[in-house]
Amino acid sequence: MDRQPLVPIRLDNYKPLRELVFESLREAIISGTLGAGDRLMEIQLAEEMGVSRTPVREAIRKLELEGLVVMIPRKGAYVAGISVKDIADVFEIRCALEGLAAELASERATDEELETMERYLIKISEDIDLGDLAKVVETDTDFHTLLYKLSRNSRLTQIISNLREQIQRFRTTSLSFPGRMKIALEEHRKIVEAISSRDGELARKLAEEHIENAENTMMNMIQHDAKHGGN
Repeated sequence: MDRQPLVPIRLDNYKPLRELVFESLREAIISGTLGAGDRLMEIQLAEEMGVSRTPVREAIRKLELEGLVVMIPRKGAYVAGISVKDIADVFEIRCALEGLAAELASERATDEELETMERYLIKISEDIDLGDLAKVVETDTDFHTLLYKLSRNSRLTQIISNLREQIQRFRTTSLSFPGRMKIALEEHRKIVEAISSRDGELARKLAEEHIENAENTMMNMIQHDAKHGGN
């Protein structure tokens, strides 16, 4: 398997070993270390992480339930691929929810919370300057999580959290596209400005456009990969 080995599990944590293994494998899939179509060999993964096969087997089963892994009879476990339909479905839902969250946030966010959003923008800008994709993705995730929280609608937050794994996987992919990080930052700035101005209609429109642009980036990347025979 031509990829970077997984990092050994660190046991300086109160979480059960099976949970640590699960989180490690999930992160590897979301970050692209384990790519779509990669076979998940229990023995190899267990050796890389310095654990027995049992927690690896349990983690793979759990990842299958989340849709990140597919089990093929008599062949084994593989990292699930992403179909164009999957992407369209997730972005369709996210576009509607993100727009609604931004509109509600413009009515319900406090000045202190808006200041926190501004600080996230500064942090993302710094991460971009460092060229640190992992940090950009992490702060971008925090930014969107705060946006949902500012909607003060727990049902909305719950629905979006059900799509967390797929969204995170798509976020990492789209932000890795050359130039997308800086464009996304400018889109974030406009959304924050609209929310700060208490212009709910504009905030909704800008948030929807932001998600549509992220989807278009994903689709362009897929078309490019298909044309050039993958990675």
